[in-house]
Amino acid sequence: MVGKSVPRVDAYDKVTGRAKFTDDLIPDKCLTAKVYHAKIGNGIVKSIDTTEAEALDGVVKVVTFKDVPDHCYPTPGHPWSVELAHQDIADRNLLTGRVRYYGDDIAAVVAEDEVTASRALKLIKVEYEEYPVEIHPRKSMYGSRPPIHFDKKDNVLARSNYFIGNVEEGLKQSDTVVKRSYKTPIVQHCHIENPISYAYMEKGRIVVVTSTQIPHIVRRVIGQALGIPWGKIRVIKPYIGGGFGNKQDVLYEPLNAFLTTQVGGRPVKLDVSREETFCNTRTRHSIEYDLTAGVDQEGHLLAKDMMAYSNQGAYASHGHAIAANGLTAWRLQYACPNIRGEAYTVYTNTPVGGAMRAYGIPQAAFAIECFMDDIAAEIHMDPLEFRRRNLIEGYYEDAYLKPIAANTNGIFECLKKGADYIHWDEKRKEYANQTGFIRRGVGMSLFCYKTGVWPISLEIAGARLVLNQDGSMQLQLGATEIGQGADTVFSQMAAETLHMDVEDIHIQSFQDTDVTPFDTGAYASRQSFVTGTAVRQCAELMYQKILDYARTLLPNEKRTLSLDHGYIYAEKEPVISLEEVALESYYSLTNSSAITAEVSTQVKKNTIATGCCFAEVEVDIKLGKIRILNIINVHDSGKLINPQLAEMQVHGGMSMGMGYGLSEQLLLDEKTGRPLNGTLLDYKLMTALDTPDLKADFVELEDPMGPYGNKALGEPPAIPCAPAIRNAVLHATGVAFSEIPLTPQRLIEGFQKAGLL
Repeated sequence: MVGKSVPRVDAYDKVTGRAKFTDDLIPDKCLTAKVYHAKIGNGIVKSIDTTEAEALDGVVKVVTFKDVPDHCYPTPGHPWSVELAHQDIADRNLLTGRVRYYGDDIAAVVAEDEVTASRALKLIKVEYEEYPVEIHPRKSMYGSRPPIHFDKKDNVLARSNYFIGNVEEGLKQSDTVVKRSYKTPIVQHCHIENPISYAYMEKGRIVVVTSTQIPHIVRRVIGQALGIPWGKIRVIKPYIGGGFGNKQDVLYEPLNAFLTTQVGGRPVKLDVSREETFCNTRTRHSIEYDLTAGVDQEGHLLAKDMMAYSNQGAYASHGHAIAANGLTAWRLQYACPNIRGEAYTVYTNTPVGGAMRAYGIPQAAFAIECFMDDIAAEIHMDPLEFRRRNLIEGYYEDAYLKPIAANTNGIFECLKKGADYIHWDEKRKEYANQTGFIRRGVGMSLFCYKTGVWPISLEIAGARLVLNQDGSMQLQLGATEIGQGADTVFSQMAAETLHMDVEDIHIQSFQDTDVTPFDTGAYASRQSFVTGTAVRQCAELMYQKILDYARTLLPNEKRTLSLDHGYIYAEKEPVISLEEVALESYYSLTNSSAITAEVSTQVKKNTIATGCCFAEVEVDIKLGKIRILNIINVHDSGKLINPQLAEMQVHGGMSMGMGYGLSEQLLLDEKTGRPLNGTLLDYKLMTALDTPDLKADFVELEDPMGPYGNKALGEPPAIPCAPAIRNAVLHATGVAFSEIPLTPQRLIEGFQKAGLL
């Protein structure tokens, strides 16, 4: 079954509307909660008056920051650690009187219906003491009075660095030294389903049903936020309408859990609006980079230096892990004897930065891959040739984290496929030395991406299989289907190892922390790699258990037994059906024992996926418009479990990458930090009319680390498109833009500065 494009196991229910999402499951007479958000960007609440709101007919409860537990807690969807030094920063409360960004959570209303809750919010009266707002990390890190968080006087959440060789000496030996700066924007995930949950109490425990990527982590964080034992919480995750990392954070589930305890355990729905999703959930970090590199006469890198400044926003969330992951990318893929990297993650009065697809690598890759083109232009070398001269061929490993390695490395094959598709050599010549206001160009970029989080953090996954009476199989996992096709891939994996048809693997798409095996969730392109390892081990165990039980039913059979598509074979002869074995295991009067298998496995391995993007664009210099004519992503993601799903993943990631490069940016008011375009009307996503035909291709090298030869694919497609488009614009116009998105305003300003207008 592995390697086949079988239909999605959830396709029929989703296209017919039968799949149940959180909002479809809301119980009757469920109360509605809404949050009161701060109307300033920095300061303290001097007074809050909820009298009128509480008196409104239909209001059940109003709580403020004065009423919630005094427990600071962390929110990121990272595995917990028993070691204090590896725990996430706890800097969040359910509600706060210390406002750190425009829209911070001050109070909450629980009412009989949504209209009443909305009316009650307008009756809350708040008086503030305002402080100056700072939305730029390089300014914020010089400190503010008072600091955004009292324990970080300079507003620096964290910094890290590393040194390989001697960068200063390498620069001295270089024939050419190039320095550039780059900047990426704050963007929002824009998943279809906004964050939503409902909570109630049952038998003295809190039950939260929520749209999340990380149900087991949500359970733990609710316990930490409320200061109660984790076993007193149950989290259920139904079908989910996208997450892209935003739901790899624990958002409003702890507040909702608290609210149900304040209304006698009645069910409470907390549905976040689109505007709240933009401002009050998580965003992708804006990161600024200062890069320096030195090359010799042949174009070989002799030294490279990176300084990064990450805009964290008001709370830690995933924090420095994002910028640090980008630093890791700086030392991979390109051979260089002297490398230095340093990064600062800085608190500002802006919406909180968290995880978003590819976890800091889209930011770093934009800077790195634009820089590679800029170096190539400086030394008058073809940018593809420059990369070929500096890329590491074959196996290589991270100098600092040895378990992270490119065990298979198909980047050169990827580059050939991409260059052939876009007709690189011909079009680089054809589009050279253009004049006029309509110009064309081709550009490219590449990337590498780790698979999972080991050894930086824990990797653990569980799987359970139960043989049904008819010979089919139940598969239960703590890993989450969030639209990416995980349930289909896991079903294929189980079917492959058990020698069964996918139709006979019945996977449970809902996760329930009371019954599903422990798994940390959907993030880091880890599930097909880490949970896939658990699925394989569990299926191998089940396979052996079936044969062992079948042996008891065939006492005189001395030949080797095997299982294949519903029958037990003795060598090549079918001797008993799997259904017969299953029925006996359930109902035998002498040997009844239902056959189940369960594993929980810690995966201590990692591997690097690589790939590239090639783009051809047409630039209208007068209008400041870019039209993508052709674009291709080529991926080395190991063995493809389901080629059709793989292509789907790449197309979706390419769309996100193009939007990142061309149009998406959450704009903030400089003085207040208030979002200026936090709606889908004003925030410019790529539409069908903006999107060209997308081409995806693959180099399949079976990776020895993957359970089925596979490695990361979920996040990598979103990485390389933005720098490839920017580099195509550079080829077309000669203008090297250093900041995205490449909006008409930014393009025209750049063209005017370059004398093209």
